[in-house]
Amino acid sequence: MKTTENKLNVKVTLLLSFGFFASSIAWSMYNAYVPQILENYLTSTTLIGLIMVIDNVFGVIFQPLFGTLSDKTRSRFGKRMPYIFIGIPICAAAFALIPYTNSLFSLMFVLIIFTFVMSAWRSPVVALMPDLTPGPLRSQANGIVNLMGGLGGVFAFLLGGILFNIWFQRTGNGFPLPFMMSSAMMVLALIVLIFFVREPAHAYYRKGLQPDIEADAAKDDKSNTAKAKLTLSKEEIKSLLLILFGIFFWFTGYNALETFFTLYATNTLSMSPGDASITLAIFSLTFLAFAVPAGFIGARIGRRKAILIGLTGLIVLFAPMIFFANVWLVRICLFLGGFAWAMVNVNSLPMVVKLSGETKIGTYIGYYYFFSFSSQIVSPILFGFIRDIAGHYMVLFLYSCIAFALALVSLFFVRHGEDEPQVTSAVEVLDNMGDD
Repeated sequence: MKTTENKLNVKVTLLLSFGFFASSIAWSMYNAYVPQILENYLTSTTLIGLIMVIDNVFGVIFQPLFGTLSDKTRSRFGKRMPYIFIGIPICAAAFALIPYTNSLFSLMFVLIIFTFVMSAWRSPVVALMPDLTPGPLRSQANGIVNLMGGLGGVFAFLLGGILFNIWFQRTGNGFPLPFMMSSAMMVLALIVLIFFVREPAHAYYRKGLQPDIEADAAKDDKSNTAKAKLTLSKEEIKSLLLILFGIFFWFTGYNALETFFTLYATNTLSMSPGDASITLAIFSLTFLAFAVPAGFIGARIGRRKAILIGLTGLIVLFAPMIFFANVWLVRICLFLGGFAWAMVNVNSLPMVVKLSGETKIGTYIGYYYFFSFSSQIVSPILFGFIRDIAGHYMVLFLYSCIAFALALVSLFFVRHGEDEPQVTSAVEVLDNMGDD
């Protein structure tokens, strides 16, 4: 398998995307159903929000750490794959146990194991794409990665909702079957990675570097993060910080929607949890459909401009839902919102990675997740507090629109993070599907 400097190898990118596919399934299902399970034990939305940020606290602490560790790791399996091989099976087993817990204590015990191990392999699995893809092609490649992520969201929301309804009608408890399905898909994704992704030939060998030569530089690793920043000019550091704060704000808005939408739908729109999950799948479906085109658009018009268009679209689409609680209005706006979110999400990671250089990709991906997960620590607690004061969930879309507007302001002043335009056309993508 090979990705050249001017030609995106779609086959390679699809195969390595299965790791992100597994991660997306897990988090989509987690955010859709764990709040519903917590309602069996808790009545306060603020307390539910506090528990829902545990995974984000672990992400802030451990994802930058494991991203940097994977930069330094040398094994016959590669830099990133050892973390994936160990992490996915543990997470799949823990995830399947979540609906079978019968107390708040046992539920918390399983959730802590699951969220900690997820934080250990998420940065490494995301780093596979920039490791194996030249800089100018990373927006397109990230579109394919997010296509697989969107597919994972569809599996979690749509199929999960259908399975919930089926199992609920039979047993009165719809949760076990969706969680078991998600665990099985995570294991399937791991099998694909084991048999079809060969990392070493592309990662630390692809530029002619031998593992022992890189190991000689290990004595300088303690100052890795500081050195990474010193390689940037003042203007580049300013752009990096603005991008990271933009990431913080737009994930603040998105996380509130993802975490509390099922509660919004069941309490405001009188939906069942299964129907609420299926409705949220509409957003994932359109994100899925537009993930690859969003990458090509970002490569052609610029990543920053594509993100600004996406954020503007999200604000315009979600603003009417501040005033109206109508099922079909919600579904239409979610349908169109998936397109806008693809423009934002697909083009953001390549902007951060562009500023990292080739040897600190895992470290900078750690920065990306530090800010995105920090927002997901703040957002559930903050929105839970606001909702408890307001007494209803209608404030959900107002909250998200404000967060998207703050992200828009941050990205407006960014001046770095673009590659030289190098566009692979849609026809070339189809032609490359069979390439090795």
